[in-house]
Amino acid sequence: MYAIVEIAGQQFKVSKDLKVYVHRLTNEEGSKVSFDKVLLLDDNGNITLGAPAIEGASVEAKVLQHLKGDKVIVFKKKRRKGYKKRNGHRQYLTQILIEGISATGGKKAAPKKEAAPVVETVEEVAAPKKAKAPKAEKATEEEVAAAPKKAKKTDNQE
Repeated sequence: MYAIVEIAGQQFKVSKDLKVYVHRLTNEEGSKVSFDKVLLLDDNGNITLGAPAIEGASVEAKVLQHLKGDKVIVFKKKRRKGYKKRNGHRQYLTQILIEGISATGGKKAAPKKEAAPVVETVEEVAAPKKAKAPKAEKATEEEVAAAPKKAKKTDNQE
């Protein structure tokens, strides 16, 4: 069983007992966290697809640790201009352990209200509809060949 879930603005394919590095979460180390934005759920070949998220599905996880990722070097250069910039940063990350995926038990979305049926008035039903004008017919190949061709003016003929 696996799920595609959105965590901190990114989508991850997760399954039970998987360790995942995500953008820094505000939860403390050792605390439990639940993610309700499950986009796809696969239960041994039975795929459920959300639009955009599956109602009632959730992914339970435990925060293992907060850490910083490897250094990323950002190097900018414009050739022949003498322009070089070198910057770097280390991304703040959180390591989480996926403890379970549940198809039910999450927050249920409010039921959608059905749209009221459209009622036409007597004037709309009784009014005759306007007829569309017929489209102009295209000229046949014979008519195009028989039509006189216009001489093109060049700059020298003026």
